Amino acid sequence: MFDLVIRGGSVVDGTGSAAFAADVAVADGRIVEVRPDIQGEAREVIDAAGLTVTPGFVDVHTHYDGQVTWDSLLEPSSAHGVTTVAVGNCGVGFAPVQPGREEWLVQLMEGVEDIPGTSLYEGITWGWESFPQYLDTLDARRWTMDVTTFVPHGAIRGYVMGDRGARNEPATAVDTAAMAALVREAIEAGAFGFSTSRTIGHRAADGNPVPGSYASAAELLAIAEAMVAGGGGLFESAPAALEGGFADQPVDEVRLVAELTRRTGLQATYLLLQNRMESTMWRRQLDLTIAENAAGANVLAQVAGRPFGVLVGFASYHPFQRRPTYRRLAACLPFDELLAELVKPAVRDAILAEADLPLDESVRFDGMPEVIVANLDRVYPLGDDVDYEPAPERAIAAQAAATGVDPLRIAYDLCCRDGGRAYLLLPFFGYADGNHDALHEMITAPDTVLGLADGGAHVRMICDASQPTSMLTHWVRDRTRGPRLDVPMVVKRQTSETAALLGLDDRGVVAVGKRADLNVIDLAGLRLHRPRPVDDLPAGGRRVLQDASGYAATIVAGTITRRHGADTGARPGRLLRRR
Repeated sequence: MFDLVIRGGSVVDGTGSAAFAADVAVADGRIVEVRPDIQGEAREVIDAAGLTVTPGFVDVHTHYDGQVTWDSLLEPSSAHGVTTVAVGNCGVGFAPVQPGREEWLVQLMEGVEDIPGTSLYEGITWGWESFPQYLDTLDARRWTMDVTTFVPHGAIRGYVMGDRGARNEPATAVDTAAMAALVREAIEAGAFGFSTSRTIGHRAADGNPVPGSYASAAELLAIAEAMVAGGGGLFESAPAALEGGFADQPVDEVRLVAELTRRTGLQATYLLLQNRMESTMWRRQLDLTIAENAAGANVLAQVAGRPFGVLVGFASYHPFQRRPTYRRLAACLPFDELLAELVKPAVRDAILAEADLPLDESVRFDGMPEVIVANLDRVYPLGDDVDYEPAPERAIAAQAAATGVDPLRIAYDLCCRDGGRAYLLLPFFGYADGNHDALHEMITAPDTVLGLADGGAHVRMICDASQPTSMLTHWVRDRTRGPRLDVPMVVKRQTSETAALLGLDDRGVVAVGKRADLNVIDLAGLRLHRPRPVDDLPAGGRRVLQDASGYAATIVAGTITRRHGADTGARPGRLLRRR
């Protein structure tokens, strides 16, 4: 008796091989048979005729560090076929923590990843100090997917150095030894790796860069050696100069992590994005990565599947947030009532006629109106088609030039769609050329791995956790402005390759003996819906969710967690500890 049989599907097994017709049988959370016409009874059968069966997607870059302590569903990722996630990326997280310094870690996460501090204060029930104690806390939790962890440099530095670490003062030899000991302890307890942020774009709520942003090569090497002593793992870096404009620093960062891997035998990954200031720097970095690996390094550039930017709208940040009428209404009305006012023509006309109030630099993102207005040639409507590769003529500035209408009026009217809940798209990274050609090169290049979906982060302004779905819709089926990708390659990039990056050899492939983490997908009917604002975080915090149609089932350890887009209530997901 099988627990589950998926019958009559087209299997894309995660290895990159062509699809083949087969049934898939599951027992005790494992795949036990993969072949046509499996005989025998099953407690549950999924009819997959006309559907595609894939491994569950493994997302190596999320920021659910706080969310995993209160939320078992882990949306948005659970809606997009994800069955394993990694938290603790970009050098930020919530362990270890000195008693009494929890608020500092919250402010660090709030600043770097734009997660409402009030939600973190309300949602997290602290009960740990060390990283092993944090893992023990997570061990008691159950989710829709499995969770892996990285130990974050920011928390380690803050624990050892206190305010000196927060100010990014140089570490002494004693500091470095203490940090190395904590990292070794975390790796021995089951952390899958270590993460650090070196980019000045990552700042705490008080404006200070993440602790570790200016860490010396000696500090990083000591930590890497501690990882080896603890059992190994992945070294991840959000490198300096992601924003561009720093001469050769981006390639120097590649040399730094490459040398670290040669000296320790670890594998490393660094975040690779195309920026507008130096739109071809990414190619220099990638070419150097390939050359360094040929010389004995072990580095993968972590790339995104779509442009990295912000969603603009009344539910997020927008050009009118410092207009007096908007401020007056927003200060006294609940969100739904505010939207009802903003869509009124008289209110629109009043706001458009006003000048901005003075910038308050103490208010986070108070300067977004200037940023958005300066980029109206790169702000696009994001309608029901959810097009992340919009043509230049769709930009607000282009529409204004073609119609003679003021661009801010066009932007305002577009924000009013869907009762004021519509979003516009402003891509900052990965769209310097106005198309996805650079992304295509990155995704298909050797020595890269797909990541950067950022689930749980920047919750008011992005929802890139839906990237697995857009990989299968935009890149496989819908792209019109350049070459597409084939299904086996896209599935492999999100399953066996990402599982291997984390050192997970028990999943990511549809094969006998592997863990039964699976998706059953209607590829022809797969659809990514437009983003929507939801005030469902603790303390009523707002975030963006994005739904998908076409997932007939998502299965974790042989248990169906989602069926036709709906949560089944099953929670088979566990904390994974690195062996």
